[in-house]
Amino acid sequence: MGNVNDLLVLLALIAVIGLWLKLSAARERATAEARSQCERYGVQLLDETVGLRALRLRRVAGQRRLERCYGFEVSIDGADREQGSLWMLGGTMSELRLPTVVLMPAVPTTAAEIPSIGSEPRHPTAALSAPTADHPDEPASGSNVVPLRPRRHSGGGDTLH
Repeated sequence: MGNVNDLLVLLALIAVIGLWLKLSAARERATAEARSQCERYGVQLLDETVGLRALRLRRVAGQRRLERCYGFEVSIDGADREQGSLWMLGGTMSELRLPTVVLMPAVPTTAAEIPSIGSEPRHPTAALSAPTADHPDEPASGSNVVPLRPRRHSGGGDTLH
């Protein structure tokens, strides 16, 4: 009986090692796919790695298949960390979620800057002037540099998110 128990333990160990190798290969494919998608969409993949976040069964062509979700962090402008996710079905990507950048137009501060109906839109010239001591974070004339400011955190408390 001792030989049968040893054989079962050995088979279980081999199965665990095989599963680990298979999941490691799938994770490497997901990392490569996340890296290429981040390059495609112009964001930086942080830490150059992904982590398994979820599993789900999905029906594809009448068969149920296991779909894996890998989470990762990206940076849009180099000063932030945003969450992204990648769903893999077998060896191919089935879904990708990346953070989006919303560009908001400058809010007019005076009545002279608000365009009237039927007129050409006016652009304030103050944004194109050289930076002054009063406003050192305004871009210089003809500059394409966007000043970075610290994020404002909503709510109180010492939370990390």
